[in-house]
Amino acid sequence: MRTETKTATVPGDPNHIDRAVWVTAFTIIVGAMAVVFDATIVSVAIQDLTTDLHASLGTIQWVSTGYLLAMFVTIPVTGWAQAALGGKTLWLVSLSTFLLGSVLCAVAWDAPSLIVFRVLQGIGGGVMLPLMTTLIVQAAGGRNIGRVMAAITLPTTLGPIIGPVIGGVILAAADWRWLFFVNVPFCLAGLWLARRNLPAEASRRSVRLDIIGLALISPGITAVIYGLSQAAGSGGLASAQVEVPLVTGGVLVAAFVAWSLRRGADALIDLRLLRHLPFASGSLLGFLAGATLYGAMFLLPLYWQQGRGQDALGAGLLLIPQGIGTLLSRNLAGRYTDRFGPRWVALAGFLVVTVATIPFGFVTGDTSYLLLLVSLLVRGFGMGVAIIPLLGASFLGLSQEEIPNASIITRVAQQVGGSIGTAALAVVLQHATGNHQPGAGSAFGNAFWWAIAFTALAAPMCFLLPRRTTPALSIAQTPPNFVGIEQPSPATTTK
Repeated sequence: MRTETKTATVPGDPNHIDRAVWVTAFTIIVGAMAVVFDATIVSVAIQDLTTDLHASLGTIQWVSTGYLLAMFVTIPVTGWAQAALGGKTLWLVSLSTFLLGSVLCAVAWDAPSLIVFRVLQGIGGGVMLPLMTTLIVQAAGGRNIGRVMAAITLPTTLGPIIGPVIGGVILAAADWRWLFFVNVPFCLAGLWLARRNLPAEASRRSVRLDIIGLALISPGITAVIYGLSQAAGSGGLASAQVEVPLVTGGVLVAAFVAWSLRRGADALIDLRLLRHLPFASGSLLGFLAGATLYGAMFLLPLYWQQGRGQDALGAGLLLIPQGIGTLLSRNLAGRYTDRFGPRWVALAGFLVVTVATIPFGFVTGDTSYLLLLVSLLVRGFGMGVAIIPLLGASFLGLSQEEIPNASIITRVAQQVGGSIGTAALAVVLQHATGNHQPGAGSAFGNAFWWAIAFTALAAPMCFLLPRRTTPALSIAQTPPNFVGIEQPSPATTTK
């Protein structure tokens, strides 16, 4: 006689995460790795592309700018597209689009063709990033949100840190085309795993697209991001190439807010979600975390290169300690978030980042490498600790139907925060350099103090986060609407 034991999730069990959740997370992350690393990998190849494609720096800059803007055009439609096609189908389509764009980029014959193919990549990537969060959070059903977020945020956190290192190694061993070919194995593996592992999600093909909302928010956010990306130019924030797109984008975004609040649940993005305090506070802190992470990642490579004479590969290698620190903090931050709640864990993380960045406020051309590398290790640890609880808190109290909109808002908040942080630090650095302050270290020190201020500002705002991830706040009350996933039973049964 054969005995079969079937174990299911026990409600309230703080330690058990269903195997299907980890399978879904692993499947999604494999495909997402290509998208997350792609932007920062390519950023180190600007000089090589300028030379090999016989184009000006202004033209080649659109290889990165076009990709970024294409992502922001497509992010807002992710919620509608998931409802219309289903999560699995949309993931396969967007990952296939990114794969096609990567192959075409690798065989591009001139600068304009490369820019067009990068836009195609950005269209696929713009859908994948918020969809990644949505699919994993929905599969988890709100349980053990800290450890689930540790899995989700792994690629998105490591991308800006490890991407330049990978790019530098590839360029040292091969030409720039391999920066795009390296995406192919991730995409193929991700497609195979997705077809095999992702559950079929019921689609609602009759759902209507909010055309007016799309016409307002996509160009609005794109204009804001474009304007901020131009802030490092000679005119700074006061130049027309910054002010015109910023003002235009701001007007369009404001019009979208008014339209969305009027439309409610029928809007392209339901902004009424911001009435939930955990979601609103998590999104605000995500904005500040984006400014902290991406702003500092703009300064650090420049300091290593301009202040210490390193090449691109050397600068990338010197960022490895920060990536190691982030990796070391993942599981710890996830477990502590589930045990003690997001408020105290996020507060501890932001305080650690603030203290660990202070040595960079005093950098000179002779500052000890050991001191700075240890500071980066601790800083990376703090960033990993801070990001997980604030993202986890963002989804507390939301239903399954609200998660796609929440994923879009949190993604936009992080990216806009990163763009504002980068633009602000670029202007500060440019101003300090233009004033001919003595030594490169002094100019960078001033800019790093601004980065420290962004992080310090986030610390007291952590008190807006929930103290505990209690069952009353969990989205587990609404089971995932997935076809093919067996819902957890209230107990373990044996037959």
